[in-house]
Amino acid sequence: MEELIRQWVNGLPLPFLFIIVAVSLYYLAKGADILVCEAVSLSLNWGVSKMVIGVTIVSIGTTLPEVAVSVFAAAKGNPGLAMGNSVGSIICNSGLILGLAALVAPLPITRSVVNRQGWIQVGAGVLLVLACLPFSNLGSVFVEGGRLPRGIGMFFLVLLAAYLFLSVQWTRQASARSKAGNEDAFQADSKTVHRILLKMSLGIALVLITAQILIPSIEESAGRLGVPDAIIGATLVALGTSLPELMTALTAARKGHGDLAIGNVIGADILNVLLVSGAAAALTPGGLATTGIFFVLYFPAILFIFFVLRIGFFFSRESLGRAVGAVLVGAYLIVTVLSYIL
Repeated sequence: MEELIRQWVNGLPLPFLFIIVAVSLYYLAKGADILVCEAVSLSLNWGVSKMVIGVTIVSIGTTLPEVAVSVFAAAKGNPGLAMGNSVGSIICNSGLILGLAALVAPLPITRSVVNRQGWIQVGAGVLLVLACLPFSNLGSVFVEGGRLPRGIGMFFLVLLAAYLFLSVQWTRQASARSKAGNEDAFQADSKTVHRILLKMSLGIALVLITAQILIPSIEESAGRLGVPDAIIGATLVALGTSLPELMTALTAARKGHGDLAIGNVIGADILNVLLVSGAAAALTPGGLATTGIFFVLYFPAILFIFFVLRIGFFFSRESLGRAVGAVLVGAYLIVTVLSYIL
């Protein structure tokens, strides 16, 4: 399917590509709008916070493009693209996307989530960096890089199963506590859950299908305009696969559901480590290569952005403010510029 879309896009004149990009962005926004509205309805029906819904159901749906790109890249013998997409998406999610959402409006914080899944997000990022280190030859890591071994990728998938299991348990516990306090209301709303889940599925499908058309259209347009391949790979692929998270976060922030945006980004980052890089490494006999630039720039960027987030969560009382958002966006822009210079 992806190859057919690329062949179709490659044969179109540049003005038509611009039209496709504009139309795709419109329907991507519509899909995100449906997803956010139904996610809010589901959180009200289940009695759990919007951040919990964002960190579980919504993040799984919006991370599917990263999974598809990295897994297919690894299967086709391009592990560098698979790893770059995973790491670049984390930087894009927590830097650009969450930063822009915080600039649109302060993002409400659910303490139980940022103190639980938020630390899992940090732990997953640190684990990814440590797993890629060549401990037998640390002196050359900034030049020769390292590798995410196949066995570690399989271990990541085991951790993913444990994380999903715990997420389901935490969601059930939160729902049970809320139902205990308002049992009659939940009995009245329980009939609508299947309808809400169906609409959420349609919203996710619209987002994913539109993204599959938008990504090759952007790449082809950039290539014809003379944008270097390095910039396309380092920025457009990661940004393109993160478009569902971007549109979902901005729509949530604009509609006053910023806690859903935080949950979506936290969950997506965890999945990018455990699912995206884990599955891609597990499919590659030699593991995923990480060149020197990962240790010079990308891994330090992930750790810095996560550090800024934890400081922001710690000092923020009720919401993540615009000052933190400005730092996050600034960090993303610096990483993008430096990746081109280096």
